[in-house]
Amino acid sequence: MISFNYENDFKLDNEAQLTTWISSVIVSEGCTEDEINYVFCDDAYLHKLNVEFLNHDTLTDILSFDYSMGKTLQGDIFISVERVIDNAKDFEVTFTEELQRVLVHGILHYCGYKDKSESEAKLMREKENFYIKQLVED
Repeated sequence: MISFNYENDFKLDNEAQLTTWISSVIVSEGCTEDEINYVFCDDAYLHKLNVEFLNHDTLTDILSFDYSMGKTLQGDIFISVERVIDNAKDFEVTFTEELQRVLVHGILHYCGYKDKSESEAKLMREKENFYIKQLVED
């Protein structure tokens, strides 16, 4: 089950469409969906989590806590809407595209993809682009 939670004034207007899309990504990657919670928040909220749980004193757009067991995906994905807005400007894409990218990015991590090395990051970006294109075409 995919749920969307809000710690700020932001609200998705297409939760059902995004739920279907995320579920299809999970199936396409050969995984099973369990409980996945997206939490939309601001920079301060996410920064506090980043310091408290990862000892990283930096801003980030997404922070995921993976409770998956094997190919059964479960976890909490926190997204700073402020970072998504800023990143969209920096990368010269729409807010919607950047939001879709972070939504699928968290799921791809749960599916086992990494992004620490250059080759891992390249594969992650290719997967993100592939799935974003699927959402746009639907």
